[in-house]
Amino acid sequence: MSIKEKALCLRIFVGEKDRSNGTTPLYEAIVLKAREAHLAGATVFKSPMGFGHSSLLHTANILRLSDDLPMVVEIIDAEKKIMDFLQTIKPMIKSGLATLEEVKVVHYGSGG
Repeated sequence: MSIKEKALCLRIFVGEKDRSNGTTPLYEAIVLKAREAHLAGATVFKSPMGFGHSSLLHTANILRLSDDLPMVVEIIDAEKKIMDFLQTIKPMIKSGLATLEEVKVVHYGSGG
């Protein structure tokens, strides 16, 4: 699999508690769908602090313990593949934020 120099980054912001089909963490379900769709790759980042449209603060601060920390899923691939994938996962994302950003791929793959 290869990615051309010009690609898109799909960034999806969800909460740690968000679920797909009531059981699987949403961030995990998105990554598994991305793998199933043969996208170039996906990475999940867990954030120690954040807030969204509700302005409710989610933090790992011990004094204000939250069990719904922000999660960010990043997926990079060709524009067509990302746009098709976005349509596939739109029904899964009930709340949160999804953004697209043009990126320039300078390296993808193993060194060997």
